[in-house]
This record gives sequence, structure tokens and C-alpha cells, in this order.
Amino acid sequence: MWLFFAFLSAVTAALVAIFGKLGLSQNINPTIATTVRSIIMAIFLVTTVGVLVSIKKLDGFSLSAFGARDWLLIILSGVFGALSWLFYFVALKQGPASSVAAIDRLSVVFVVMLAVVVLGESLGWKAFLGAGIMALGAFLITLK
Repeated sequence: MWLFFAFLSAVTAALVAIFGKLGLSQNINPTIATTVRSIIMAIFLVTTVGVLVSIKKLDGFSLSAFGARDWLLIILSGVFGALSWLFYFVALKQGPASSVAAIDRLSVVFVVMLAVVVLGESLGWKAFLGAGIMALGAFLITLK
């Protein structure tokens, strides 16, 4: 099931680039656009949680289940996610959507490296070859 959701994530992330680029007209500040986007996302997600709790899809839902370490890591994830969006929209405002998205997706290459170093995951040569090919692909997409 995770693979299905991963593909949905990829498709919806692609739509972020397309709609974001279309929405960033010349007089729109990318930081303000990112903030508006974040507010919309927060409202959507809070509504989704409310609906899921009301139909019992989130059994045992409780913020008290989060420990101090969990809060810290989720907060850091949120801060880095916000920074990523800010940088993404600034780049999207200035550059072609296809190139910006290709470079942004190098995050996969960084995740592969950090998964080994930080998380201690053991990845084989195929994973590293794939990451290398992705990096080469991002480079090729950005060439004129």
C-alpha cells in the first residue's frame, strides 16, 4: 500500500510545481505565496483530521501520545519543510518549472545518503546506482 501512496505523493507534488508556477505571476511574492499555500494546507489537514476522527478512522487519536522527543523531531520536520517550500517557490518564481522540480527531487539522493549515515539503513549498490542516475538525470534536465 505504501507504493500506491508514494506514487500519489509524486503526482500531487508535480501538480504543486505546475499550479505554483502558474500562480506566481510577476507581482506575486514567493514568500507570501508559500505562506498562503501553508495556511490552505493547514486548514485542509485540520479538516481531514476532524473528519477522520469523527468517522473513527483515527482510533486512539491523542496528542498526548507524543513524547518530548517526538514533538522536537516533528517540529524540526515542520521547520525544514517550510524552508523547503520557501526555497522551492523562490526558485520556481525565477526558473523553469521542469528544472526547479528536477533539482528539488535531488532530495531523494540526499535522503539515500542521510538514511545510511543518520538512520543506519544498509543500502546496496543498486540504491546508490539509482541515486547516481537520478542525480545525472536532474543535471541533464537542467541543461539547455
